[in-house]
Amino acid sequence: VQLQASGGGLVQAGGSLRLSCAASGRTFSSYVMGWFRQAPGKEREFVAAINWSGGSTYYSGSVKGRFTISRDNAKNTVYLQMNSLKPEDTAVYYCAARSYCSAYGCDDAEYDYWGQGTQVTVSS
Repeated sequence: VQLQASGGGLVQAGGSLRLSCAASGRTFSSYVMGWFRQAPGKEREFVAAINWSGGSTYYSGSVKGRFTISRDNAKNTVYLQMNSLKPEDTAVYYCAARSYCSAYGCDDAEYDYWGQGTQVTVSS
């Protein structure tokens, strides 16, 4: 599976952005999809994940209520709608895919495939 993230940019605090991640391959609909981010000088952190059907979603505490993950299996694409953006959301955002979540959840970094990242910058 090859992943291509897009949609990043510069936005003012309080604004919105929608990230997209297009996947190649016919098995996209079978994968758990996740979004991670990495700010300068910090470790990569989990943002959100969604199961194969879109029926289950998972969020980090720092974005819950502001970000929404969704997917369109017909288009082989997963989205991250980001609202009420804060300067601390500034990071490179990566999409990732895995076959299934562990017994402990989907928020670890044990994903099989990663996209190249898209920069999100939130100005104050």
